[in-house]
Order: sequence, then C-alpha cells, then structure tokens
Amino acid sequence: MLPLDAPAPDFTLPDADGEPHTLSAHRGSWTVVYFYPQDDTPGCTTQACGVRDAWGELQDADIDVVGISPDDVASHAAFRDKHGLPFPLLADPEHEVMEPWGAYGTKVLYGKEVVGVIRCAYLLDPEGVVRKVWKRVATDSFADAVAKAHAKLTG
Repeated sequence: MLPLDAPAPDFTLPDADGEPHTLSAHRGSWTVVYFYPQDDTPGCTTQACGVRDAWGELQDADIDVVGISPDDVASHAAFRDKHGLPFPLLADPEHEVMEPWGAYGTKVLYGKEVVGVIRCAYLLDPEGVVRKVWKRVATDSFADAVAKAHAKLTG
C-alpha cells in the first residue's frame, strides 16, 4: 500500500474508450483512485453504482473518481454503459499500476491464500498526495466513506 502523506505515483492507462488517462490530469481536485477485481460482478457493481448515485455530491465537493481493474477496455465500456457510470474506468491487465499501489498480490479468499486484485482505495489531495487509504473497502458504503473522509480532511 502507498503510505499516507506520500505523493501518489503518476500513471497513464487506457480508459473505456481506449484513450490514455493520466492521473496527474486530476491535479487541482481531490481524487479517489479505487481498485476492484472485475467488471459487472456483484460487489464491484454495488461499489461503482454507489459512486454513480453519489456523483453529484462528490462533484460538488470537487472529488474526482477513477476505477481501475485488470479488465480490458471493451469490458470497461460495456460495464460503464450498462450502469451509466460517469467516471473513468481504467484497464490495467498487466497490473503495472496495481502492483506498486498495493492493489495486486497475495490475499486470503475464503480461507485460502490466492494471488489477485486487492480491493482498496486512496483519496488524494489536489496536489496528488495520499491523504486516506482504505485497505479494505465496504462496497455498499464506499461513496459515503469517501464523502466522510473528505469532509474530515477539509474541515
């Protein structure tokens, strides 16, 4: 995991339309970068739709959101379109960003050690510094957790 108060490493990954999307383009806004295992699965859909449903409030608070999974661009486009997701979904099939950000590796799933995506998230301040880390994400209350963390940090 990235440590608190550290600058988040910049990256560029393709979005659901195959266009390059760079993290540093979000400088000037609070930004949530969240990692999830797979498009259109129950937990991932709950999390993404929760962000979608809170989108107006997040935008009012000047919070951008970026979702990243190992799914490909076509999968992201179908997921985005099916659920009307207003934020970018980025493809990282080779785990180039996930690994250094602590979102891919060994985890325990149903009591068994496996290697895969670790559902986690980061809240970055407008300068791109890590201000909040979610090592475990509750998919059904993620958007609320983001809003509360932002409110606490911005007073």
